[in-house]
Amino acid sequence: MIEVAVLHEEGWPGPDWEFLAQQAVSAAIAHSPYAAFATGSTLYEVAVKLTDDDEVHQLNRAYREKDKPTNVLSFPMVQEDLLEVTANTDDGEVLLGDIVLAEGVCAAEAAEKGISVADHATHLIVHGTFHLLGYDHMDDNEAEAMEALEIRALLSLGLADPYGDRDNG
Repeated sequence: MIEVAVLHEEGWPGPDWEFLAQQAVSAAIAHSPYAAFATGSTLYEVAVKLTDDDEVHQLNRAYREKDKPTNVLSFPMVQEDLLEVTANTDDGEVLLGDIVLAEGVCAAEAAEKGISVADHATHLIVHGTFHLLGYDHMDDNEAEAMEALEIRALLSLGLADPYGDRDNG
C-alpha cells in the first residue's frame, strides 16, 4: 500500500493536492521495478511538502550546496540497495522519503511551458518519487532511463511528455 501525506502551504492554489500527490506517487511506483509496493501488505509512505521558494532555497543550500531555489528536492530515507528488502520491516511501514516543491519556481516553469501548475507539480512529484526509488540523472544514460519512466507514468495519468516529442516505448 502507498500512503502520501501532503503538507500544503498558502500560495499553492488549485486542485485537491492530496489526491494529485497520491496519484503522482502511485503512478511513478507503478511504472518502476517496485510496482509491488502498491499491492503488498507493507505500507510505503511518502511525504510531499508544497512550500515557498525561500524554504527550498535554504534546503538546497544546506543539502546540495546550491545557493538558489530549485523546483523539487527529494530526500530518500531508504538506501537504493535496500529497497528490494523493505517488505521485511518489523512494523509493516516504510518511509520512502520526502519530496519538497517550491511554489514560485514551479509556477514560473509551468507558465514558461504553457501548462497548469497542477500538471507541472504532478511531473515534479513523479520525478521526485523516482529519486526516492534510487533513480538519478547524473549522466546521459541515467537521465534517459529516468525520463522514459517519468513519461510513461505521466502518460498513465493523461499528461503529455514534459521532455518533448519522442518515442519512449
